[in-house]
Amino acid sequence: MDSVKRSAVTPSKSRLARTFAKVLHIRMVTGVAPVDGIQKIKAPESSKDDQDTGSWSRSQSYDDNDEKLRNTAELEAHLAQLFASISSVKSAYAQLQYAQSPYDSNGIQSADQIVVSELKNLSELKRCYLKKQFDPSPERTLCLAEIQEQKSLLKTYEIMRKKLECQMKLKDSEITFLREKLEDCHKQNKSLEKRLNPSAHLSVLDNLHLSGISPSHFITVLQHTVKSIRSFVRLMINEMESSGWDINAAAAAIQPSVVFLKATHRCLAFESFVCREMFDSFHFPNFSLPNESLPEQNQWQRFFFERFIKLKSTRVKEYLARKPKSTFGKFCRAKYLKLVHPKMESSFFGNLSQRNIVNSGNFPDTPFFTSFSEMAKRVWLLHCLAFSFNPEAKIFQVNKGCPFSEVYMESIIDEPSPPPGCPPDTHSRVAFTVVPGFRIGKTVIQCQVYLSQC
Repeated sequence: MDSVKRSAVTPSKSRLARTFAKVLHIRMVTGVAPVDGIQKIKAPESSKDDQDTGSWSRSQSYDDNDEKLRNTAELEAHLAQLFASISSVKSAYAQLQYAQSPYDSNGIQSADQIVVSELKNLSELKRCYLKKQFDPSPERTLCLAEIQEQKSLLKTYEIMRKKLECQMKLKDSEITFLREKLEDCHKQNKSLEKRLNPSAHLSVLDNLHLSGISPSHFITVLQHTVKSIRSFVRLMINEMESSGWDINAAAAAIQPSVVFLKATHRCLAFESFVCREMFDSFHFPNFSLPNESLPEQNQWQRFFFERFIKLKSTRVKEYLARKPKSTFGKFCRAKYLKLVHPKMESSFFGNLSQRNIVNSGNFPDTPFFTSFSEMAKRVWLLHCLAFSFNPEAKIFQVNKGCPFSEVYMESIIDEPSPPPGCPPDTHSRVAFTVVPGFRIGKTVIQCQVYLSQC
């Protein structure tokens, strides 16, 4: 729909005023507007013959001028009718477009009738022009054409207003939709931030004081630690599969003579291996790190609690980059070299570059090591919190073949039914410990075990 400039709609001197000016000009020239409706002309005194000849010449000249002005006025009126009709077609076409969406059958039918009528009118105007059949009242025709054109313009602007209102409502709907989408993006960003900075999950312990620690706080840290361990195990298994490892053979090497009830349970063997290595020497206050001095035993609680608070909300990557020779840095270095075998690293990455960086006293910036360091941080925090209790929390695990006890153990899967050939009252036995258990005073935190068939 073509836009119309404001100056074309409301000029300083309106087209209607110009029309009346033209009409008055025609009347003044043709002598239609004197007193009593007849123009009086005073002729100069002259001889009778000269007077007759002069009168005839002036009369002919006036008649020619009148005819020219009349023809011009009629042609202008005819053109005004033409443009008024075109404006009507234009406004009807705008109405037709507007009625398309949303679909309005009555509006479409009305606009169609107007278009057909105006096209007929244009055809009639063409015929009149070719046959020189003009309106005998050009003044009235000019006024009516001007009125018709202004009405068409008003109708066109009204349709444009409605269309813009619809577009505005559509934009409002789009804004609402985009706001909802932005809100979803914020939620996704928060989720990604939690994944990139898992330490934020421990924000519930921000206002924790040494006098207020309880086994429930230890359980919270333990849950996050186990979640981090399982995340690293998934990454390790994915690397094994990408490198063409035989997962069954690797699981059998970690837990020999164990029959897994489902193929998906093989990952528990790798989880038990990672837990065994990461929690090794957990019961020692220095985690068996050489050349690490500790305060007197009566100061352990405050010492280890301050360690816990200091590292809890710190990004592990930034901390290791800032303090590579710290006690936690030594812990990460020792556990990585023990957990990740050189052959494993070589098969995963094709070289031992990460191991060489760790051996040199620094830490690699890779997704694999980032996942490992986050897991190591969780184990370290759990160890610090364990020695913040008085007496400190004790770690335990059960051996293979022990009968299942609901007091000290939690089955990591549903307890298996005795297979055919076994007595119905056969008790389930422990195949291996997946996650160790803990004892804090009289509180027992069950270890997670995988149960075997008889």
